[in-house]
Amino acid sequence: MNSITCPKCGKECDKLFDSVCRDCFFETFKPIELPLVLHIRICSSCGAYFHRSRWENIGNVEEVVLKAVENALFIHDEASDVELCMEPKEMTPYIYKVRAEIDAIVKEESVHAEAETEVRVQRTACDMCSRESGGYFEAIIQIRAAGRFPTEEERRRCSAIARDSMESMRKKGDRLAFISEALELKEGIDLYMGSMNASRQVCRLIINELGGSFSESPTLVGMKDGKNLYRITFAMRLPEFRPGDVIRFRGRIIQIRSSGKKVNGISLEDGSRFISTPEDLKGAEKIANLGDAVFTVLVSIEENAILVLDPETYETVAIKKPMSFSAEAGSEIPVLKTEYGIFALAHSDVPQEK
Repeated sequence: MNSITCPKCGKECDKLFDSVCRDCFFETFKPIELPLVLHIRICSSCGAYFHRSRWENIGNVEEVVLKAVENALFIHDEASDVELCMEPKEMTPYIYKVRAEIDAIVKEESVHAEAETEVRVQRTACDMCSRESGGYFEAIIQIRAAGRFPTEEERRRCSAIARDSMESMRKKGDRLAFISEALELKEGIDLYMGSMNASRQVCRLIINELGGSFSESPTLVGMKDGKNLYRITFAMRLPEFRPGDVIRFRGRIIQIRSSGKKVNGISLEDGSRFISTPEDLKGAEKIANLGDAVFTVLVSIEENAILVLDPETYETVAIKKPMSFSAEAGSEIPVLKTEYGIFALAHSDVPQEK
């Protein structure tokens, strides 16, 4: 094989790389390059990373540092089959050293190259955290209940649904998905929301689980770039009747078993199934709750009736025999006394004392 003289260093070689020998070529060829110093901005509250004029949720500080180095790393176009390894080292909470190494093929030659940079971390407040701490809100969700006050359990569940929804939407990229303030009121809860769209989603999730309805009412609060700015009040109304309520509706006595988009129950008079909607129940009267049930003595059992002691007067009264009745005379059974009569209940329907 004929040898070739390198025109730069005069060394004999087998082949030339861009008109020079291998050593001369790789003396100036840089497969990878990094700036000596990189500056990054990280939110001191939520850990978001400011990148390309916007805040992004990436992960912990080390992941953000590696992401910044990866974005700044230059790999030459002539390098192929590249294997990259980056090793971060924390010097202080504000300074990281990162070494990047690659193994690659350049002009059919295996090469190994290294580069190092210093990453300086600036702690600041992102747009979301600044707005949240400043009380920013685009909407108010007013959680109320029709014809009553929400229960403690309903308040707790509505708040949990709102918090979980905000967390989920932030992970999906809605940086305004936060609750800037929650006011506990006698009549319900007011949630001040950073995102209008997130607020609408919260209302739908609450209705899907607890039932009810909501309406939207916009209020003009100013202008920006020639466009009107609005805040929206979402007026939520939870259903008037809850599981365990006993109502009188169109002459029937109904025990509510579930309440959502549909209201399901059972007639305490004949055991028949009851299905309706919250809207159709307007005009219904709540007469009792299963929590008002008491135990009384079952005196005797007839074909279609049972005789029990009135829990207040202790007189023997006859009431309709419930379907699938299995108690024995002389035992105690749960009953509900109302202005419309006494009704026998199933043991499983009566709340247990804690």
